Amino acid sequence: MEKLKIAGGYPLKGTVRISGAKNSAVALIPATILADSPVTIDGLPDISDVQILKALLEEIGGKVEFANNEMTVDPSSMISMPLPNGKVKKLRASYYLMGAMLGRFKKAVIGLPGGCYLGPRPIDQHIKGFEALGAKVTNEQGAIYLRADELKGARIYLDVVSVGATINIMLAAVRAKGRTIIENAAKEPEIIDVATLLTNMGAKIKGAGTDVIRIDGVDHLHGCRHTIIPDRIEAGTYLILGAAVGDGILIDNVIPNHLESLIAKLREMGVEIESGDDQVFVAPAQKLKAVDIKTLVYPGFPTDLQQPFTSLLTKAEGTSVVTDTIYSARFKHIDELRRMNANIKVEGRSAIVNGPVRLQGAKVKASDLRAGAALVIAGLMAEGITEITGIEHIDRGYSHLVEKLNGLGATVWREDLSQEEKEQMENA
Repeated sequence: MEKLKIAGGYPLKGTVRISGAKNSAVALIPATILADSPVTIDGLPDISDVQILKALLEEIGGKVEFANNEMTVDPSSMISMPLPNGKVKKLRASYYLMGAMLGRFKKAVIGLPGGCYLGPRPIDQHIKGFEALGAKVTNEQGAIYLRADELKGARIYLDVVSVGATINIMLAAVRAKGRTIIENAAKEPEIIDVATLLTNMGAKIKGAGTDVIRIDGVDHLHGCRHTIIPDRIEAGTYLILGAAVGDGILIDNVIPNHLESLIAKLREMGVEIESGDDQVFVAPAQKLKAVDIKTLVYPGFPTDLQQPFTSLLTKAEGTSVVTDTIYSARFKHIDELRRMNANIKVEGRSAIVNGPVRLQGAKVKASDLRAGAALVIAGLMAEGITEITGIEHIDRGYSHLVEKLNGLGATVWREDLSQEEKEQMENA
């Protein structure tokens, strides 16, 4: 086990290249199960979630090669082997194995997913979709059992807009008999990315990126090559970092349209941003103004950037209100920021940030992936040394973080935890 140490208070400058999208990768890799010949995905991020999914595909008989951000999956010898525990528990997106295995084998046994705990994130909409397609779904001893004699297309209305449910129903429906219509579908770019892969494999999908997706089932899907989209959340994190401590940062390999809500808020704060075709430049920020943000489904402000943005707001003059309408428990980073001298209080679903304050280095703990990103930004802003434990959460979503930050001029390094620190973590 390791911790991250950051010597803060120094301006960063240079170019950072964004990796492939984590939230696409965790759905694209399970989607390969649906093919009957090898699928190659190019540009995958080198993160722990990708490594776990590689191991899970190998567990069910897949032949997987992963090198230089390129993964080739030969699914031809896969079997519908139960995956009730083990690695499934380590990531939230393991639920995509349900839709993919149901679509191919008409049955699956998948342990209830793990990942970051952000309050209740039920999979009832996923189950509603599977049942509408003809599957019987039961929860037996902490695992979801899915069984179907055959899958038939259906009209499915999602009660809440859910990225996970939209993708999972797509995965199950592409090889079902007849037409499936998903209404009130999520519109995130990652859904379009998954639909593009499936279409390249021979699926018939229309409407991805809108709130109505139509899928005409096919009997077989074949292999193909697909290049993943850039990670808009990683890009957004570096945009925020550029506003917080940048002396001119160029963010490369990005789709600016995916970041419009964040860029608008940064400009409202007084940050100068120039967008190109696949690059965004963040000019050195002078005086920052307080702003209010409210997280919404895409194309609104992303909940995944709420925590990093909160760190930036400690530098803004005035009072900012951050409201998270997506995840009620996404304020665990606030207590840690307070240890660093932040003036923030939580009221219900909102955090009230008073600034500007000078953050001070401290020993803090990342409770989840994006909380970890928030603490990294805070550590870069702070005076002195910041120590972050729980960095296994950060490794789930940020590829080569230390190398990328040090490439911009930061002083960031990893250290092994002492025995005493390990015991404290285990007893926490």
